[in-house]
Amino acid sequence: MDTTARRIKLWDLPTRLFHWLLVLLIVAAIVTGKIGGHDLMIWHGRIGLAILGLMAFRFVWGLAGSTYARFINFVPAPRTIVAYVKGEWRGVGHNPLGAISAIAMLMLITLQAATGLFSNHDSVFQGGLYSLISAELSNDLTGIHHGIFNALLAMIILHLGAIVFYTQVRKDELVKPMITGWKDIPPNSSNVESAKGGGFLALVIALVVTGGAVYAGSGKWIPLPAAHPQETQTEFQW
Repeated sequence: MDTTARRIKLWDLPTRLFHWLLVLLIVAAIVTGKIGGHDLMIWHGRIGLAILGLMAFRFVWGLAGSTYARFINFVPAPRTIVAYVKGEWRGVGHNPLGAISAIAMLMLITLQAATGLFSNHDSVFQGGLYSLISAELSNDLTGIHHGIFNALLAMIILHLGAIVFYTQVRKDELVKPMITGWKDIPPNSSNVESAKGGGFLALVIALVVTGGAVYAGSGKWIPLPAAHPQETQTEFQW
């Protein structure tokens, strides 16, 4: 019996770039948001727009990307979760519990970025779509934006803990495949194949949607308020 591990292509380059760019941008968003100040909040807004673009990209790539990046291939059915708990799951990519965590995190990050578009920070920052809503609603969404951060931070800590657990205890390398794209799998995983799909056309569509999301969130398309006409003074001739 062949006992040699087999190597497959697991994560495509766009998925890997998305992942690491998201890591960097979230760290930058946390730092700029916590320190605050006019200049850093301006950057906080720009970073939020970039994160929004990444989320748009990921949702398109989740439909048209390569095999293991597609939502349909890692959103777990109840029976898959049961099989995983019993130790009978033999797939690659996101395991069922990891998939649930990834989906929850993507939803939280998207909601965080979306509420940030309408939020305000005292008098030093307003989101790109702030002018579309009332000040009261903006304050409410700003509160939600701050509240989501706590839930998101908990998810990030849980995510990092899971990586340490699977790497050190389960001996399942998770970080390296997200860097190289390749993963060694057991030789008895004969039904597991390298990722396919996610070609050039899918990438172009995803990038176009990304650009559209960033532009929409920036508020550049919103007309500037009309200037109030200056009162004219009438000169009287005597």
